Parts: sequence; C-alpha cells; structure tokens
Amino acid sequence: MKIRKRPKFHSEVSTSSLNDIMFFLLLFFLIISTVANPNVIKLMLPKAQTTQALSKQQISISVTKDRRYFINKHEVTKDELEPELQKVIEGLESPTVIVRAENELSVQDLVDVLQVGLKLKVKMVLAVQK
Repeated sequence: MKIRKRPKFHSEVSTSSLNDIMFFLLLFFLIISTVANPNVIKLMLPKAQTTQALSKQQISISVTKDRRYFINKHEVTKDELEPELQKVIEGLESPTVIVRAENELSVQDLVDVLQVGLKLKVKMVLAVQK
C-alpha cells in the first residue's frame, strides 16, 4: 500500500493592504494636525528666557509685520481694533488678551495695541518664544 504525504500548507500573511492602511493613517493625521489649532496666524515672536502659561479664556490679538491686525483670526483695521475688542470682551468676567506681535515691528506699534487694552481696562500679555 502506497502512503501519500499530504501537501503541507504554509501560512502566509498578506501585506498588500498595509500600504493602504498606512496611507489612510498618514492622511488622517495630516488633516487632524491642521484642524487642531484653528486660531493660528504664523508670526515670528520675540524670544524670552521664561514664559508663563495662562488657564483663562484667551483672546488673541495678532499683528503681522505689514501691520495687519487680527482679533482671534478675524482681521480688523487699526481704527476698528478698539470697538471690535470691546465686543469680544463683553460679558467676560476677567478677560486676558494675548498680544502676538511680529518681532520686526517697532515698539510704537506694540504700544498702540497695549494702549487699546489700557483704555478698555483689560489684562494684556505679550506672547514670546521660549
């Protein structure tokens, strides 16, 4: 009697779909990273040795090097800065405004923004890079 050996089956792991999965993960993280912080205006901030973190609700004023003013990513003119800031801080208990000014601006431009906060009696903080 002739005994036949059964053919041995080799288990294989199909890796052809791993490329698709990696592509979708990469795409997902790229999309999420752009949505993660929507109130960002790219500025080169001045540098400081120490920084302080704030935990209150923050209002952001950004000033670009071509003197464009933004309140929480909403562009305003220099003349509209005070009334628009008044609208934004209305109803907040102790508002804190973070001033993000480009490091190439003159000191007078920064002082003009800080004067608006002084008129409205708002706590103003200058954002810097560590």
